[in-house]
Amino acid sequence: MARTAREPCPLWKTGVNRLLAVASCDSRSLEREEMFIRSSMIVALALAASVATATVDEPRAPAMAAVTSDNVPMSCPVTKPSARPFISPAPFPENVAPAAEFWLGTQKLWTVLPASGMWDKLPHYTPADPTFRNKLFWWRHGSDSHADPKPRLTITGRRIDTPAPPLHVDPVRAGWARPDSAKVVGVNFPTLGCWEITAQYESAKVTYIVWLTQ
Repeated sequence: MARTAREPCPLWKTGVNRLLAVASCDSRSLEREEMFIRSSMIVALALAASVATATVDEPRAPAMAAVTSDNVPMSCPVTKPSARPFISPAPFPENVAPAAEFWLGTQKLWTVLPASGMWDKLPHYTPADPTFRNKLFWWRHGSDSHADPKPRLTITGRRIDTPAPPLHVDPVRAGWARPDSAKVVGVNFPTLGCWEITAQYESAKVTYIVWLTQ
């Protein structure tokens, strides 16, 4: 049965059926059908290209200073345990908690530091005090608290990553009347950040760098 001019030419068929279908179409129907197919192919190709080149914006973390695995900025060269750490003489314990702390210094003067190089969550001396409080412990082989009730130990500190007011240092206390007692000194840091601390007792001097953070 012959097709009417209004019926679209079924070019979507394949093989022998396509040949028979095209033969039964008039020229106008064939032209319209071919134009329709070409238009559809162009649209499909355009969509495929847009999908292939589309990119998804992934959320980005805010820009931050480069940090180490311990969350200490690379710009702060904190003091870490050395390959041959100092071992305190008797009667002092040879080692502190290796994973958390280490000794630093010599028999003439030494202290204990965090292995991470970081002091965090330091308290305020009073609720109204904006500074950050800590106590530093120092040892000296052969020291005698009775003979030296006011140790000739001096402590200084400065922030090295940016300008800041100086470290406030309390008077040094001799500690307890025991051979292994430490000399204790309270300090107040005006700001957090990267701080260099220096202690000196006569000719002995120890300097270290620590990162203060919340």
